[in-house]
Parts: sequence; structure tokens; C-alpha cells
Amino acid sequence: MTWLRKYPFGPLEWRVLEALWAYGDAASVRDLQPRFADIAYTTLMTTLDRLHRKGVLARTKQGRAFLYTPQHSRVELESSLAAGAMRDAIHRDEAALRPLMSFFVDAVGEHDREMLKELETLVRARRAELEQKAK
Repeated sequence: MTWLRKYPFGPLEWRVLEALWAYGDAASVRDLQPRFADIAYTTLMTTLDRLHRKGVLARTKQGRAFLYTPQHSRVELESSLAAGAMRDAIHRDEAALRPLMSFFVDAVGEHDREMLKELETLVRARRAELEQKAK
């Protein structure tokens, strides 16, 4: 999902994605409109089309309307965004990576000790894999 770094989402796009995930089925502009009383029908239609062009939504034609479906679950999308941000940080400035890694470890540790153990296991496994390749 490298396209995610190219196409950040605005607040309305996030609201639309949230509404589609909550709807749980393919939805038309008309289906979603009651959840967006503060937004014009055409604005909602444009936002759905924009998300489709970004590759986040699939759409199918049904009669004269399009039905939109998220291409990815919320977890998949958020994971991809986080992974992209980490990759960008790593490639941008290695000196800035240490505070980011420290923050990540602290945040994981505050959230769940078992997850911190799992992270440590993953690091050890990766280190062993790299050492094996180096031989």
C-alpha cells in the first residue's frame, strides 16, 4: 500500500471511511447521506470518488448510482499508514530514528507488557536471521 504515503486523508475522508466501516456493506451516497447532515450531497459524492481514485474504495455501478466498499479494514489501513511513516522516518534521517524507536518501545511497554516481550522476541529473531545470512 505504498499509495498511502502519496495520498494523505483529510478529516472528511476519514469520516467517510468511518461511516463505510460502520455501515458494513456496499453503500451509495444516498445510503451514507443521513450520517452527513452537515455535508452537501455533492460534497459527499466527490469525497467518495476521491477515495476511490486513491485506491481506498472499490466501487460498482448499480443502476445510476455507484456503491462503494472499503478496500481495506480499519486495522489494515492504520497499520499501513504507521508502517509507511516508520519507513519514511528511517530513510529520512537515521539520527532521528533513535527517539522514534525509544518512543515506540515506551508506548508499547505502557500499553502491554506481553506485547513488549513479543517485540523483543521479534528483534532477536530478526537479528539471528541477519547473522545467519551474513555467514
